[in-house]
Amino acid sequence: PCCRHPHSLRLRASPISGRYFDGTIMSEHLGRHWLLLRGLSRESAHWGDFPSLLRMRLPHAEIATLDLPGTGAHYRELSPSTLTDITDSLRVQAAGDGLLKQPLTLLGLSLGGMVAWDWASRYPHDVCGVVLINSSFANLSPFYRRLRWQSYANVFNVLGQRDVCQRERAILQWVINRRDLDEAVAQAWAQIQSRHPVSMRTTVNQLVAAARYIADQKPSSPVLLLNSAGDRLVDPACSQAISEHWQLPLMTHPWSGHDLPLDDGNWVAERLLSWVKLECGAI
Repeated sequence: PCCRHPHSLRLRASPISGRYFDGTIMSEHLGRHWLLLRGLSRESAHWGDFPSLLRMRLPHAEIATLDLPGTGAHYRELSPSTLTDITDSLRVQAAGDGLLKQPLTLLGLSLGGMVAWDWASRYPHDVCGVVLINSSFANLSPFYRRLRWQSYANVFNVLGQRDVCQRERAILQWVINRRDLDEAVAQAWAQIQSRHPVSMRTTVNQLVAAARYIADQKPSSPVLLLNSAGDRLVDPACSQAISEHWQLPLMTHPWSGHDLPLDDGNWVAERLLSWVKLECGAI
């Protein structure tokens, strides 16, 4: 087999897609069909140039994005307040877009990582690999590490800021460590928020969902953890806790902030390529 950790050859069916995948086919799909999931109050447009960077490293891969309920194209909706309901809503979206015709490699940032883990754990037939970036689980890390106590004042300042551009500048100061990006990204993010304004209720519901999420089982597919040593929003120890609890590989960026793909997208893309090659050989 091509994979270092081949899955069971027992046939598994997807209740939404109606297709069957055996373990060999699942492993062969790792890194071929990506679905990228953003975090709290963010949408697909916030990935910026990262999908293009990933496509350059993986030219034969298909790369898709989806918006969490209450964000992006679905900003008029209200986000559910449980992780499982957010996952199930996204899964319906994925089926409607034809994304479940093949096993997915899920990549999630922060809240998106929780969704990716939940999806892979509850619907293993949909997923052949999972990447979590700066994510955390309630049963493995205390609340003051999942949202660093030094950030509490920033949270209230951001939520209370009415000027969209000023709010996005404040968020950037919080989530990235490269200052050369500030003005251009703040303008782009302000346009995104003006186009698809995320409601306060959706933000609160997402916070509640993240705060309560307990990961009680490990996905059967390969998992890679990435975190940032310079993350000022979520303590890097949260990823370390996941790694140690389930004996999963963890790669740490030496200086980036919470939004690692924005701070250093090339580093992320290179690590993803190396992981896929390590697990299943060149794709």
